[in-house]
Amino acid sequence: MFQVVLIIHLLLAVGIIGLVMIQHGKGADAGASLGGGGSNSVFGAAGGATVFSRLTALLATLFFVTSLVLAYLAADAHKSKTSVVEQVEQVQPETDLPTIPVGQ
Repeated sequence: MFQVVLIIHLLLAVGIIGLVMIQHGKGADAGASLGGGGSNSVFGAAGGATVFSRLTALLATLFFVTSLVLAYLAADAHKSKTSVVEQVEQVQPETDLPTIPVGQ
């Protein structure tokens, strides 16, 4: 489950990067990147910016959700593991050395 969410998270990150790189500043419209005029563009005269903006917002929201899910899964996996003290106690070998009484 963790690996699936992580892969989706990484794909969302790459998608956000791609969408941000495609978008132009406020003065440019989507038609400039597609090679046509503003009214002849795929998304219409002003529709391109809103489509890219909405898609970026959607991917950012999904990225945030997958971040929370990954944090929850990591915390849940951490709870099921033994503590460091228990791990050290398991590793220490039993010895046949005599115990020395303290205070004599």
